[in-house]
Amino acid sequence: MKHFDTRVYSISDFLEWRNNGLLELSPEFQRRAVWAQNAKSYLIDTIVRGKPIPKLIISQQLAGSRTTRIVVDGQQRLRAILDFVDGNYKISSAHNKEFAGLTYDGLPKIVKDEFLQYEIGADLLFNIPYEEILDIFARINTYTVTLNTQEKRNAKYVGYFKQQVYQYGYKYVKYFIEAEIMTKAQVARMSEAELSAELFIALIGGIQSNKATEQYYKTYENKPDNLEQCGTRFDKIMTYIGAIYKPKDIAGTNWARIHLFYTLFTAIGHLLHGIPELDPEIRTAVNDNTVGKLREFLNGISLKYDEYTKDLENKREIPKDYKSFIDFSRRRTTDKAARKARTEFVCKELKSFLNN
Repeated sequence: MKHFDTRVYSISDFLEWRNNGLLELSPEFQRRAVWAQNAKSYLIDTIVRGKPIPKLIISQQLAGSRTTRIVVDGQQRLRAILDFVDGNYKISSAHNKEFAGLTYDGLPKIVKDEFLQYEIGADLLFNIPYEEILDIFARINTYTVTLNTQEKRNAKYVGYFKQQVYQYGYKYVKYFIEAEIMTKAQVARMSEAELSAELFIALIGGIQSNKATEQYYKTYENKPDNLEQCGTRFDKIMTYIGAIYKPKDIAGTNWARIHLFYTLFTAIGHLLHGIPELDPEIRTAVNDNTVGKLREFLNGISLKYDEYTKDLENKREIPKDYKSFIDFSRRRTTDKAARKARTEFVCKELKSFLNN
């Protein structure tokens, strides 16, 4: 038998209940308020943009003629909303450049009105004993999927780096899927954000192991530094790759393997802008007129990769540089040394190809 009903309440409803002492935000089974200001700002930006947030679970208790609402799940979200209305923190520029540095009172009147009218879904429990509420809260926290590394970062960070890499992940996710660099199932587990982050890291600090990713989320949590400039470079590199290969065309090559797409991106990035810590002597000039030659060259690398892989399996002799490239493409693919060696190989081979 169903013991709850689904309702929708506006933020102004919660404010009214709070101000009249009819809202309880700290029942014993809830965690205390632990959200950092960045996390709160991210939630407020979600509301200001009119995007949905997860439902709350509320227990409604009747005490005499007064109805009290106890927040079973979602108290930190609600605390963040009420604290913002109270003027206790500002919106971060990492989340919203238009309203950066503003408290609730500083927002335009139309935005404040829309904020108060924003509706939050809630499952409402009626006169349920404390023991049953504990059981419901325990069940809520049971039905969760184990998070992968990227999903844990998503839950942990909300600052400048996350916003930038997610924005660019979303921007190019269609290309990634159509090019078969990743599947929709992988995107559902945030593969596009993970790839975007690692590509940004290469532009910022040079080619790194995937183990370095967490540090960049930390470093750029509260400061943007040169992320915007790197975004411009990211766009230029992806535009150039898109000129060489339409999504369906790259899908038929080895460059659609995610670790080799990383190599393609860093190689093109080094040619166009220079990647930190890579030898500048292996760069060669490329422009719109070299797109056709680059595609010919990259197709050749992909074909040789297949050919030499078979030779390697048959224990036939293959060129030393290609053997190393293949080895670094099959083992320890996300290590710094392997990534760097693959990128340097592509740049050197291209320079030789274009100069002959």
